[in-house]
Amino acid sequence: MELELRDYVEIIKKRLKLIGAIVIILALVTAVVSYFFIKPEYESETMLIVNNNSGVASGLDLNSVNLDLRLIDTYKQIIKTTAITDKVADLNPDLQLTGEQIIQLITVSSANNTQVLKISARHHDHATTVKIVNDVAAVFVQEIPKIMTVNNVSILNEAKLSVDPSPVQPNPMLNIAISIVIGLMLGVGIAFLLEYLDDTIKDPQDVAQYLDLPVLVSIPRLTADDFKVGAAKTLSRATRTNRAEASKNVTFTE
Repeated sequence: MELELRDYVEIIKKRLKLIGAIVIILALVTAVVSYFFIKPEYESETMLIVNNNSGVASGLDLNSVNLDLRLIDTYKQIIKTTAITDKVADLNPDLQLTGEQIIQLITVSSANNTQVLKISARHHDHATTVKIVNDVAAVFVQEIPKIMTVNNVSILNEAKLSVDPSPVQPNPMLNIAISIVIGLMLGVGIAFLLEYLDDTIKDPQDVAQYLDLPVLVSIPRLTADDFKVGAAKTLSRATRTNRAEASKNVTFTE
């Protein structure tokens, strides 16, 4: 059977309560999980600049810049090694984090064709993220001359401890919006599935369409209100009849 656009609209209208219920339930569950069960994560970042100072006196040295750019990928790998993170863990025994755990918490990135390295960290405690990224940057600047016999890295910007930090995740409003969209898609899909599985005959048009038979008579569906109205009419007629009978049996005496 081919359905037209108005048929799809009718199906959605018929199952609107079901679709609405699915959307509301998913949105409520998502809100509860986002606000009460998912721990907030905070993020801090510090920036390093890779710049060979030997070319400053004579102006910008293009060869030196190109060398610095080629070294950035190497520096990104060195930062995420225990040669750096183990020293950070030793500097912060109160954090109770190993070098391997710190590696899992930090991310090192760089924009294309720039000499800036960004070190970021995510953790459930904001102060921990600030401490980790600042110490990783400081230890790297201190250790890189020993590792590669170069001294072209300096701290460009340190992470600051915020009085009222905002978590980067979860984002409850975004999660709720996504759950609403998913709920709508799921509800509409279930509505069409139920319509597809429903093979009952509901009206005279279905009889003509599916059975190819003429409809001889149609019995309307009675509701509870119809029964109440019918009962009230029956009671009223019975009352009038009883009164009429009673009036016939009345005798008058002088």
